[in-house]
Amino acid sequence: MAFRYPSGKKYAASSASTISSTNKSFGNRGMSLEQDLNETNIYYQSTGQCVIHKKPTPVQIVNVDYPKRSAAKITEAYFKQPSTTDYNGIYRGKYIDFEAKETRNKTSFPFNNIHVHQAEHMKAVMKHEGIAFLIIRFSKHNQTYLYDASHFSWWYFEQSDRKSIPKDDIERNGHLIPEGYIPRLDYLSTIDKIYF
Repeated sequence: MAFRYPSGKKYAASSASTISSTNKSFGNRGMSLEQDLNETNIYYQSTGQCVIHKKPTPVQIVNVDYPKRSAAKITEAYFKQPSTTDYNGIYRGKYIDFEAKETRNKTSFPFNNIHVHQAEHMKAVMKHEGIAFLIIRFSKHNQTYLYDASHFSWWYFEQSDRKSIPKDDIERNGHLIPEGYIPRLDYLSTIDKIYF
């Protein structure tokens, strides 16, 4: 299946996802970052801790193949508009907005993982006193960090020399998220330490 952004640029379905589906980490359970976060959010909601959802990507379906009535298959679709970040919601009366990314890079987080409109969106959330951050997983190290959007914005908008954020800065200014069974990624405990 092929997707197209409003600019007309074409992406294969496998690269349209913002999250890598590589196997990973805690106890080799073979979960991607997105799966970990989705299961964590289900747990948080079921225990009444917060309401945070993955935002759907707005897609315009163009072509559908109907080999059987019960087996319709989308064969062509276009992104209606660039999406903002992956997740948003509310926690302890504050608006929460974040992007989740995995990288196989061992020493840095490349900027090509984030689109300009996503970086600008996080900046706008901060301007309106919402909580904006990235959750970055270094899959080779089995480490997942919460990295505040203010640090990310400085690297992304102010540093013209680099095309990535060094991992040591993410280790220094970010916060390692505890991993476990339930919840898989306890990012709310990290948010409590940083923002409340």
